[in-house]
Amino acid sequence: MAGTSIKTVHDIFQNMEYGPSSTSTATAQSWLDKHSRTLGLFVGGKFSSPADRRTQDVTDCKAAVVCSTVCAKDEDVASASSSAAEGFKTWSELSCYQRAKVFLKLAGVLQRHSQCVSELCELSQSSASPAVFIRLAQYYASWAQLRDTLIPEWIPQGVVAVVVSDDCSVYFLLLKVLPALAMGNAVIVVPGKTTALPALLLAQLFMEAGIPAGVLNVVTGSEASLGAKVAQNPQVNYLTYSGRQQTGEVLAKAVAGWGVPLSFSLSLSSVCPFIIFDSADLDSAVDGVIELAFKKKKDFQWVLYVQESVLDSVVARLKLRMTGMKCIPLATETDRNLIDAAIQEAQQQGAKLIQSCPPGTGALYPPTVLCGLAPSCESVISPPPGPVLALISFRSSAEGVTLGNHSPHGQAASIWTEDLTLALESAKSLCVGSVWVNSHSVIDPALPLCGRRESGNCTDGGREGLYQFLRPSRSPSLPRSSPSSINYADFGSAASKLMIPEGFDPSSVPRFYSQFVGGQLRKADSGCSRSVLAPGGDVLAHCPDGGRKDVRNAVEAAIKVQPGWMKKSPTARSQSLYSLADMLDKRRRVLAVSIQTQTGISLEDAEKEVELSVSKLYDWAARCDKEQGGTPFPPQSGSALSSPEALGVLGVILPDSKPLLSLVSLLGAAIAMGNAVVMVPSEKYPLPALEFIQVLQASDIPGGLVSIITGVRDQLTQALANHSVIQSIWYWGSKEGCQFLEYTCVSPLKRLWLHCEEEEEREAGQNWTSSNPSLQEELWRKAVVWKSIWIPTA
Repeated sequence: MAGTSIKTVHDIFQNMEYGPSSTSTATAQSWLDKHSRTLGLFVGGKFSSPADRRTQDVTDCKAAVVCSTVCAKDEDVASASSSAAEGFKTWSELSCYQRAKVFLKLAGVLQRHSQCVSELCELSQSSASPAVFIRLAQYYASWAQLRDTLIPEWIPQGVVAVVVSDDCSVYFLLLKVLPALAMGNAVIVVPGKTTALPALLLAQLFMEAGIPAGVLNVVTGSEASLGAKVAQNPQVNYLTYSGRQQTGEVLAKAVAGWGVPLSFSLSLSSVCPFIIFDSADLDSAVDGVIELAFKKKKDFQWVLYVQESVLDSVVARLKLRMTGMKCIPLATETDRNLIDAAIQEAQQQGAKLIQSCPPGTGALYPPTVLCGLAPSCESVISPPPGPVLALISFRSSAEGVTLGNHSPHGQAASIWTEDLTLALESAKSLCVGSVWVNSHSVIDPALPLCGRRESGNCTDGGREGLYQFLRPSRSPSLPRSSPSSINYADFGSAASKLMIPEGFDPSSVPRFYSQFVGGQLRKADSGCSRSVLAPGGDVLAHCPDGGRKDVRNAVEAAIKVQPGWMKKSPTARSQSLYSLADMLDKRRRVLAVSIQTQTGISLEDAEKEVELSVSKLYDWAARCDKEQGGTPFPPQSGSALSSPEALGVLGVILPDSKPLLSLVSLLGAAIAMGNAVVMVPSEKYPLPALEFIQVLQASDIPGGLVSIITGVRDQLTQALANHSVIQSIWYWGSKEGCQFLEYTCVSPLKRLWLHCEEEEEREAGQNWTSSNPSLQEELWRKAVVWKSIWIPTA
């Protein structure tokens, strides 16, 4: 053809010219220039810059303005929500194979644009390797392909809002976004300042990979207020947050009562132990400390624990390694004030400083170690920002683990020892979600990251992290409506309407019941009782009117017995549950009559409920030693373990429907997994639960593991919500009760499983009698947390 030049192989070898590159030559600067340095919202598969919108600047590490982003308004949130709802219909109707193809194409697109991705993350002060993003895309491509095969009977949540704080990393953002998309949801991302640019670029790259328009939307602005506006939209079905605890608390309180399930990953606020035992390779351990503690940007805060027998050696190595280290830039000048105040307080308490050089002025600070601190020091409980590391010594390995559990957080731990037995025992005893042996910060999507206590209430990564974006196909959802007007301070303070009147003749009532606390029958701490009414209004009996002190006594008994119950072998727990089922079977007639008398159903239906209850206990006894973890296969060289663990002490507020069957189903799930439980029976139908106490007394279940407290539902809910030891609350009750728990259970943070019984009254009874395996799967997953252990190999 005229005008073309065809080169022969000889010509090519003579010139040795490079052929066309398969990698895009686009840079972050050219991408920003293409958008005129002002990035709009990404809604409906394209960028849009609505008029009359406020903008905010994005700066680099030198405080130079890189570009600006648009701050979304209410109408932009509504547009993004509508777009996501339409995108969800299209995305969820695609086959698993078609969704997986999009993820695999995304991996290729990320490879082609790796330079642009890397530079943009660097400009945004959120450095990350494109190889990590490619690994994420490939990993979740496989789960997109296998969802219907390996997770049957579960369906997507719908439209998922992903909100992250300003200083959250891009990795933790993608660890929310990609699994949500892989499971068939549509996503609205509300990024922080450091993740806004990478999130907008990712949305564009997803469109290049072939994702339908509207499936992934990005709206920028203030993460807390904007995230609340997104969650309040009726088309949004689920909200998940990653970042700092303070922002998460503001977000949770703003969303309380809107009927949106929430989950939190609070890794940025977490304080994690770095434990060096005397059997460790000290040189490697100190190298790990230097790498981890003195980075400019840390995912977690760390406290160093060193065994006394090697303390001097570790301190000497730290001094040697820190010699000549440069000062570390601080994020803000406010951080300098916080560091100065923390160091001054630590020195007043007798701490000694190790510094690489004398501190100067301004936003630079030298790497600093505070030696000789007490566990109660503020620098240990809440370390200051910047390159400051608290060091505490301990005598025995058991004391080291105890100190490691001293923090209210439970995100991760790094332990250093050449003794494998000590490593595994310590890893099992530490109340954290991830344990790295002779290593640190090993993060891969195959390894679940599960926050404990104040570090979060959900699991990210691994198969376990997928379930937060799914729900059983027959599971009802919370009603969507505006929040009720509630005085949170006075919630649950109303007196019981069924109190025994003065001058009442006890002989006119067949029976006075006691509640079950600490393995013993007790009256309410207040000494008050309340009437139990038949369906016709007649007084059947009287039961204690429990309150806050009864909850306190029950929790005190539970924390004494729960660790021993958790350490029992699954087979031993299984045998105890079988004995409980046998005792229930022997008292089937008494319990059936109790159900009939209390609820007014026929004796035949009551006997069927008892029979189902016995069957449920047998199911949970059989599952005790069947539910186990696995061995993930990350690409790094090493061995990984992933296992479920008990939450601790649970609070359960039982529904009115199926009063015995619901109690047994929830009780079996909780204690089968190693938990203790404080149960509040139905306020309307408490008699079956009170009769069940005799079954507990006759079984092998340890005293104190299960407590049953009767009383006003709201009053006992308030007591459970404000108790710091209780790790999770399962609630069936009013919409106001759900709203109160959403608002209150952020500090201290609890895992919530909420059901508005007023809205799901018809479905609730059907659920308890259903044999759908996904419902039982949901139950046991609500009763456990996940721990991953990483052991490197040469």
